[in-house]
Amino acid sequence: MMQNWLRRLYFIAVALFLAAPLVVVLGVSVNQKQDLTFPPKGFSLAWYAQIFNDQEWRSALIASVLLALSSAAIAVSVALPLSWFLWRRKAPWARIFQLLGIAPFILPPVITALGFLSFWATTGFYGQPWTAAISHAIFFVTLPLVTLSLGFSSIDNSLVEAASTMGADDRTVARTVVLPLILPYLVSGYAFAFVLSLNEYIIAYMTIGFTMETLPIKIFNALRYGYTPTMAAVSVFFVAIAALVFGLIAKFGDIRKLLGAMGSEVR
Repeated sequence: MMQNWLRRLYFIAVALFLAAPLVVVLGVSVNQKQDLTFPPKGFSLAWYAQIFNDQEWRSALIASVLLALSSAAIAVSVALPLSWFLWRRKAPWARIFQLLGIAPFILPPVITALGFLSFWATTGFYGQPWTAAISHAIFFVTLPLVTLSLGFSSIDNSLVEAASTMGADDRTVARTVVLPLILPYLVSGYAFAFVLSLNEYIIAYMTIGFTMETLPIKIFNALRYGYTPTMAAVSVFFVAIAALVFGLIAKFGDIRKLLGAMGSEVR
């Protein structure tokens, strides 16, 4: 009995420790005065409104969302055929492509960012918005690749064989059998890439930092002129978006499948 209480107290302490920074940032974001102090002095939501009302912050928000949407789409479009190939080809050499897909995420972000900077500067495309989308897609392609690989591995091969026996060609099987089964994994992979791209700073700064501002870049650039609660409001806004995206996935998708759990019926 005592061990259960100690275990609960331990997990409560860990939860409070992890939540403490967010509580502080949340308190700072509602300061009435332009001051990064905690506990907050007064209460105001004006700093959240500034994200949408101020032209610079609004432009940075739009740039971040467009970058995240496009880079996540590119990452999924690369990961889907690659994971399909790995599922259909059981040869050991096929795993080389999986290692290539995981490699960018293994390297430290600053190393990857310097590589992208050198590449785009050499090709003459440095500063173009689409270079950041491609760079983010390459860096985050690991996430949809892993989730889609889990999705393909959970497919019962007897379903594919049955569809083929009934006369369906490969395209029909992919559209009517495979795609519905992997759809939760595809959505989760896109969501992971979207949220991380929305918050990424180093790679975006190295590729478009002097020509276009995303919200993370805007925060660091604004630090040169002082500290404002708007920065804290943007941080809370990021956390809220991530919670909303993953909450919707958990509500409308099979969370066990998204986490890679496989039922006994597909073993």
